[in-house]
This record gives sequence, structure tokens and C-alpha cells, in this order.
Amino acid sequence: MAALTLRGVRELLKRVDFATVPRRHRHKKKWAATEPKFPAVRLALQYFDMTYSVQFGDLWPSIRVSLLSEQKYGALVNNFAAWDHVSAKLEQLSAKDFVNEAISHWELQSEGGQSAAPSPASWACSPNLRCFTFARGDVSRFPPARPGSLGVMDYYLMDAASLLPVLALGLQPGDIVLDLCAAPGGKTLALLQTGCCNLAANDLSTSRIARLQKILHSYVPQEIRDGNRVRVTSWDGRKWGELEGDTYDRVLVDVPCTTDRHSLHEEENNIFKRSRKKERQILPVLQMQLLAAGLLATKPGGHVVYSTCSLSHLQNEYVVQGAIELLANQYSIQVQVEDLTHFRRLFMDTFCFFSSCQVGELVIPNLMANFGPMYFCKMHRLT
Repeated sequence: MAALTLRGVRELLKRVDFATVPRRHRHKKKWAATEPKFPAVRLALQYFDMTYSVQFGDLWPSIRVSLLSEQKYGALVNNFAAWDHVSAKLEQLSAKDFVNEAISHWELQSEGGQSAAPSPASWACSPNLRCFTFARGDVSRFPPARPGSLGVMDYYLMDAASLLPVLALGLQPGDIVLDLCAAPGGKTLALLQTGCCNLAANDLSTSRIARLQKILHSYVPQEIRDGNRVRVTSWDGRKWGELEGDTYDRVLVDVPCTTDRHSLHEEENNIFKRSRKKERQILPVLQMQLLAAGLLATKPGGHVVYSTCSLSHLQNEYVVQGAIELLANQYSIQVQVEDLTHFRRLFMDTFCFFSSCQVGELVIPNLMANFGPMYFCKMHRLT
């Protein structure tokens, strides 16, 4: 039989009535089996390329390669351990305490009249925090933390940028403090390190609360855990304004977010899984509800710090502005955003900051200082 020409095949297909083919002989495409299954980390990268290339422009390629590279860590010294011995041990690794080094440098500049900006005392940085990092460009790693002579772990390894919201909160002795979304526990531990607050640590997720309890058990002595210094709860943070309104001097609202770096490296618990699409889309609404609840839980005259580990302005500045409008319109409560420009200057030797935030500050990943992302914004509840 002569081979059919392309034109002949087309004519033949036109004459075929597929409707007359018995149902049992028809081929139905099984989409679930044949559609390519993209891993969540790949979907995250596609989404970030689409949105952040617009948001950051020429900066995005540098941020992108940094996000995909190995993260840099800091070692938060545990003040409940032999902290002076721990600090000396970390100094032997050629690491430096970025917090106290920055404050000392600022004080020297102020004394010499080289800086017209506020001194550390005027912006009330949270005290007693010691966090060691390696210098810019140094990709050395800290050894894993181990129990010290006092029975608790010597230091806690964390993204050093995660300490900035705690520092910005400006804790004072005797403060009553709420950590509204506390798990997995790094910032909660840092709040306790200040030694000057009574702390309520809350998280809705019971599995994440279990991680928080594990960290507290490893780093905090039993007498403090069992005393009145820290209270751990698992309530819906969105209702905190109803539960304990006008109660706290300082509130940290470190909300669930797209956790950008995690989403590019880990499939487990990745919010870019197709099954979590709706959850991801309503994140800004949840974040605004949590921030509004945190502001309502604050005493008039108190302070709130909102933070995420996302680069997205939809989850950062827009949430802050939306929550402030919500409180003004529905509760007649006035909230003022605090200027943290001096904070950026203070820590610019350690971190790379994005200079164009509408409100708040954003640490962006950079290969020479691969911390973050970490967004934080400080607010003052006026009424």
C-alpha cells in the first residue's frame, strides 16, 4: 500500500467520526498520571523569578544566586551557660560579636562627634544579646553547639538577621512581652536572653510548639522554665486582642510567610506545594490579622515589631500599612511606624540592606553576607 501523504492523512481524519467509537475503545488522557510533577522548590523559584525580578529589578540576579547558595549563620551566646567562656571560645574561631562591636563603634563615633544620628541609648536596643558571626566573605562554619558545664547548650545557631527584630523591639527591665508566633523558637530564646522581661510565647501549631519546648529545655534552666518568666500557649493568635487586649509593653509578631530561602531548598513543609496554593494566596490576609491582633494586645504607648523571612512587599510593607489602616478605621487606634534608618546604619557592616522599603527594613541575601531575607518594622501604638 502506498504511503499516505500528509494531505491524505488530514482528509482521512476529517472523515472519522470519533463519536461513533464505542466508549470502551476510547482513550481518555489520565492527566494526573501524565502531567509532569514539578517539585515545590522549582515552583517557588519560578514564582520568585516572576515577581521579584519586577520588585527588585537589577538586584534580583544577585539576590537569586545568594538565596540558592549556602546560608550564613550566627552563634547566639546562651547567657544561661558560662557565657564569658563561650564568647572566648567563639573569638578563638576568629568570629566577632556583631551586636556589641556595632554598638561600641557607634559610641566611639558619637563621642568623637562624627555621627549626628541618635546614640544607642536613644533607640533602646534590647540588652544583653551576644551573637557571633564570621566576617564578610568568610564562609567558615560554626561547630555544632554542645552542652556546657552548667548543663545547657553553649550557643544557638541561627540566621543572624533573625536577631534584628528582637534587637529592634528595645526591651526594658520589667517589660511584659508577647511573642505571638513563637515557634520554632529562635527569637523566643533571644528574648529570654535579654534577662529583662516576663514572656508569653504562643503558637497555634502544636507540632511547632513541641519544637519550641525542646529548644527551651535545651537552653533554659528548669527553674526559669517552671517559674513565671515564660508562659507557653497554643492559641489562635488572631484572637489575642480579644483574649488579652491592652496588656503588653512589647509584642513581637513574627508571622508565617513564604519562608523564601526554605522554599528554595526543602520539599518538606514547602508552602509552594500545589496542595497549599490557597493557603499561600491568603497569607497576607492572615499576616494582617495577626499584626492587628498584636497591636490590640499592646498597651497604649507600647511597641510592636512585625517580621517575616520573605522578600515580598505584599507580605511586608503592604501588611503593615493595611493593619495600621484597619486599627484606625475599626478601632480608632493610632499607630505610628518608627524610623529604623539608624538601625540599618548600625549593622550595615554585617548585613546587606535594601534601601527602598516604604516602611521598615529588609535584609537581602548577598554572597558576601549571606544572611536573610529578614524584614522587620517597628510600630508605636499611640492610643
